[in-house]
Amino acid sequence: MAKGGWVYIMCSMNDTTLYVGVTSTLGARIAKHKENFYNGSFTSKYNCKKLVYYQQFETILEAIAEEKRIKGGSRRKKEILINAMNPEWKDLYDQV
Repeated sequence: MAKGGWVYIMCSMNDTTLYVGVTSTLGARIAKHKENFYNGSFTSKYNCKKLVYYQQFETILEAIAEEKRIKGGSRRKKEILINAMNPEWKDLYDQV
């Protein structure tokens, strides 16, 4: 089986800024965002430290396609995804 993938949404601590990403190693990637490993990145600049949404896919290609679909949508559509999984917008990092 091919290596799977994850799509995730991070938000700033005040829930105003959203970041959509894709990875094959969700826990490790989120840890790097939280540690500002990618200095100067969007998540570092806008303090996006809360994991508020994630979804697993069988292949990384499926995950990439979903990431593009989500990124192409409005903020409202992203909020609908988040609210369906995590209505309180809690940090879900401990679940991964």
